[in-house]
Amino acid sequence: MKVVTFGEIMLRLAPEGYTRFLQTDKYLATYGGGEANVAVSLANFGEEVSYVTKLPDNEIGQGAINSLRALGVDTTKIVRGGDRVGIYFLEKGASQRPSKVIYDRAGSAIAKATVNDFDWEEIFKGVDWFHFTGITPALSPEMVEVTLTACKKAKEMGVTISCDLNYRKKLWTKQEAQLAMTPIVKYVDVLIANEEDANDVFGITAGNDVTKGEVEKDAYKKVATELMAKFNNLKYVAITLRGSISANDNRWSAMLTNGKDFWFAKEYLIHIVDRVGGGDSFGAGLIYGLNHYEPARALEFAVAASCLKHTIEGDYNYSTVQEVLKLADGDGSGRVVR
Repeated sequence: MKVVTFGEIMLRLAPEGYTRFLQTDKYLATYGGGEANVAVSLANFGEEVSYVTKLPDNEIGQGAINSLRALGVDTTKIVRGGDRVGIYFLEKGASQRPSKVIYDRAGSAIAKATVNDFDWEEIFKGVDWFHFTGITPALSPEMVEVTLTACKKAKEMGVTISCDLNYRKKLWTKQEAQLAMTPIVKYVDVLIANEEDANDVFGITAGNDVTKGEVEKDAYKKVATELMAKFNNLKYVAITLRGSISANDNRWSAMLTNGKDFWFAKEYLIHIVDRVGGGDSFGAGLIYGLNHYEPARALEFAVAASCLKHTIEGDYNYSTVQEVLKLADGDGSGRVVR
């Protein structure tokens, strides 16, 4: 399988451990971003994956590229230009104190990209799967057009398309998201969302209070059914089910449907090391799973992959297929492997 992912990779600056922004005098610098995280996961699973973005032709842009190359991601389709790499600051939450993200990404190279920057026909040659998230079109009005253009070309060339809705209120309004994502999702085959995304972007609600850490499975069947009714092009809808007990402890599962059958993965109780990238690792696991297993097994693989990512520092998931399958098959003991 040959995969292309498209979006923004950013410089991540995080205080050490659980230090707060107002306490710290030093930041750990790494790289990450939704679609880049998916690309790294898939490369670690042994897939052939290319990442597409626009980065400035300077050392910070090159550092982002090098972080991907080092993990087996093809970066030859990355466009160089623009003035800056987007930055996000991450303060890790603990117990009842939530994590906090501050963006410094306005005017980044990808946010200022245009439709003329990307030759999608060339990019999609020989490609089987295209993945992006709702963060990408949220970067600018021009990126809405770029994303829609990419989807149209991918569909024309017979490429399967997946999208993680990933609504970010700091990037655009709900009205802007709905206006942009409605025509884009009409080209999507596999849609990934959580209960908040579906409500924020399309006004489809599960009726749950996500702050109470409770998950009502029947409500998510309703969400997925309404999404598939709204977009009859969808082949699968996946809904991630997160029960937030605290910033450190979550219950984690997911649901997958093809519109006829509904599959629920087993639930994990996760003690979180780093939550960022957890949804992206689910997306990567689902892409891998749907191309290697039956739907129920694909879902279990995706949830197990994401469970493992929550135990790994940084945006990237360094888990292997063997590690994911071991957990999916029931070995979550955490015993030392000798």
